[in-house]
Amino acid sequence: MEVVILCGGKGTRIRDVSELIPKPMLPIGGRPILWHIMKHYGHFGHNRFHLCLGHKGEVIKQYFLNYNYLASDFTIGLKNREIEIHRASPVEDWTVRLTDTGQESMTGHRIKLLRDKIQGETFLATYGDAVATVDLERLLAFHLAHGKTATVTGVHPHGRFGELTIEGDRVTRFMEKPESRQDYVNGGYFVFSRKIFDFIGGAEDEMLEHRPMQALAEAGELMVFRHDGFWQAMDTPREYEMLNAMMRAGEAPWLLWENGSVR
Repeated sequence: MEVVILCGGKGTRIRDVSELIPKPMLPIGGRPILWHIMKHYGHFGHNRFHLCLGHKGEVIKQYFLNYNYLASDFTIGLKNREIEIHRASPVEDWTVRLTDTGQESMTGHRIKLLRDKIQGETFLATYGDAVATVDLERLLAFHLAHGKTATVTGVHPHGRFGELTIEGDRVTRFMEKPESRQDYVNGGYFVFSRKIFDFIGGAEDEMLEHRPMQALAEAGELMVFRHDGFWQAMDTPREYEMLNAMMRAGEAPWLLWENGSVR
């Protein structure tokens, strides 16, 4: 199953941590949060990734171009560029397609630009700035069983995100960052059929969380997968420090590839 990860935003609320690298590359325990997200998907057998790049996308490109060397000890001849690997760490069996989707593009437009690049009928998608213990096997099975266009994972956050109005398992209303808060909000971890592209316009400023999601909800084509376990976005310096503190304390529940359980 192909996985789309939105990595192009400017992350203005977390600029105090670093102006030099994009938010998906900010490290948690020495590894970019993007790596943690990809390891989560890889744990469930999904290892074909589409990264939608924008702000400082060249930093993400350099990271994957040099991925093997960053994980190894080596000697390099600066004149002839010959490289001798001394200690190579295991490398993930991932296929990563990096696509520049524009500096100013919004989330909907970034996904729309992948229309001719996505090969399957169904694909997974998420943001490049949150970690969770979402059971992706159950999420995908839920989506395939209901047969609708889209599934959004509903979570219980500490702050306000896109709010879901739910009847049974169907989302009847989608509101991005409303004034009042309900039980479940948009935690990302989407599953889409190719019909999603018909709900997204062609404008660069098209936000997935606005008109497309609202239209899906009104058409009865948006379902919710409830996740009551751990979920945490990294939108602010405080959240960045909190996630790193959890790593230092050995209390990082999203490391499913290490602890082997879903919570």
